[in-house]
Amino acid sequence: MNQWKIYAILTFVMLVWGFNLPSVKYLVEFVDPVTLTAFRILTAGITVFIILAFMKLLRLPRKNEWTFIVLGALLNVVGHHYFLSSGLAITSGTNAGLILGTGPMLTAVLVSLILRSYPSKLQWVGVVIGLAGVSATVMVGSGAAAGMNIGDVFVFLSILTQVLSFLVISKSASSMDPRLLTAYMFIVGAIILFIISLIQEPGEIGAFADVPPIFWLTFFFSAVLGTAVTHMLYNYSIGQAGPTKAAIFMNLNTFFSLVGSAVILGEIITSRHIFGLVLIVIGVLFGSGAAEDLLKKRKKRLNV
Repeated sequence: MNQWKIYAILTFVMLVWGFNLPSVKYLVEFVDPVTLTAFRILTAGITVFIILAFMKLLRLPRKNEWTFIVLGALLNVVGHHYFLSSGLAITSGTNAGLILGTGPMLTAVLVSLILRSYPSKLQWVGVVIGLAGVSATVMVGSGAAAGMNIGDVFVFLSILTQVLSFLVISKSASSMDPRLLTAYMFIVGAIILFIISLIQEPGEIGAFADVPPIFWLTFFFSAVLGTAVTHMLYNYSIGQAGPTKAAIFMNLNTFFSLVGSAVILGEIITSRHIFGLVLIVIGVLFGSGAAEDLLKKRKKRLNV
């Protein structure tokens, strides 16, 4: 596929993800996070299977592909969504959006380390600056207990597990269509999350009976568009462009999350949030290697 089409897809995904974050924050006010996530992911998985059936891409996984499915489900579905929904229950959508902005930096560093291609000095500078941005964000006053909120830690763990899953998805792309992988990951992950919810939140299924009508509109937006369609598109883009290049677009996710939190949740964006955002973006530019590439191209032009 043409790279500009991939970039357009990634931009659309980040727009939807940005507004999905405050949507999930709204949903967990009515249903406990793990129970909500189990049913949201199950709905997303069924949606992806229906879409793939129309595209005639359905098939049973081969024996060697189950490793990618289970590992991807544990990281991308169980780990990412468990920590994200749990974190959103006790932190702000604004903080969460900014912390998720470290995704590109983490992706670039982990890809380098795992492939034995170690980060340069400029990339390490990016790591430090990006983490400083996260610190500035999570230290925004949280009532009497000003300081880091455990919810912020959960959100960071959610992006870390998601980044690790991107490496799995990229590795599996040569064998299995990432869109099909997404469908199986969602179903396997939803089953695991449902078991966890029965242990951690017994009887919480009954909470669905008392939610307002707007809840269901938000739920299906989050499950169908915010999770099913966009994860399928993003995982496909990873297979086409690679995890590092695709992750760069997560900067847009941070911006759209801030806008979405202000519009949907009425949260106030403070100067410290803006400061944190600036540091995270600078960290991403250095950590992803983008700044280094620009410097090399500039030197090359000057030497010509």
